Amino acid sequence: MSTAIEFKNVIKAFPKRGGGVQTVLDQVSFSIPAGKTTVIAGGSGQGKSVTLKLILGLMRADGGQIIVQGNDVTTIDGRALEELRTRFGVLFQGSALFDSLTVYENVALPLRERTKKGEKEIQDQVMSTLARLDLTGHENKYPAQLSGGMKKRVGLARALQLKPEIMLFDEPTTGLDPVMTQDIYHLFAETQAQEGFSSIIVSHDIPKVFNLADQVIILHEGKMDVFSSPEEIQWSAKEHIREFVLTTMGEIYQSHLVER
Repeated sequence: MSTAIEFKNVIKAFPKRGGGVQTVLDQVSFSIPAGKTTVIAGGSGQGKSVTLKLILGLMRADGGQIIVQGNDVTTIDGRALEELRTRFGVLFQGSALFDSLTVYENVALPLRERTKKGEKEIQDQVMSTLARLDLTGHENKYPAQLSGGMKKRVGLARALQLKPEIMLFDEPTTGLDPVMTQDIYHLFAETQAQEGFSSIIVSHDIPKVFNLADQVIILHEGKMDVFSSPEEIQWSAKEHIREFVLTTMGEIYQSHLVER
């Protein structure tokens, strides 16, 4: 199986108030398989969103290497880093839509800023994506006129415009009710099946998000535990993993039994 992203002995620490440092990633090593979905879970402040920022080069690691498709994100910058970022799509927690732009203009923005496509070609691509994500008829609305679930769909539509090879989802279902959350997860799964990108999801929505996972990474006090399936987590002998299972997954969990 090919690898999309690899962390090699990565260190990231932040200064504490009053002195000292908090090490959120302490010599962490793991791989993200290409074309699969990896879910990163863990308690608040354990470094989940920091991990995504390190992958994008928005933060610099204090040590180690982060290899993305053969490029070490810890050493490249400038035009090389910008080019690498075009291979990513990102869906932020709040969708990060521009309030002053319509749905159409929000989705078209990456094409206008990053490509030399003409307006007709942009229109065809944007409208095709909107149709695929059940957004036809909403192209002239503004974000304030959309429900939470619709905003997530528009954010996903925008993220897909540059045909990303890797998608990063940062708490993508925050603020959504359970039914809408399930609909969004279905949409993610369907879109990945169609597009074939590698997917990394940071989420607190346990265990529902595990139904999408081909791999699960749990962050705890600077270390990462990697599991090949949600079921495998339950058999860990580590105390912090056993506590995580009891508080978030229950005593018995089987992903294939979770309602799809």
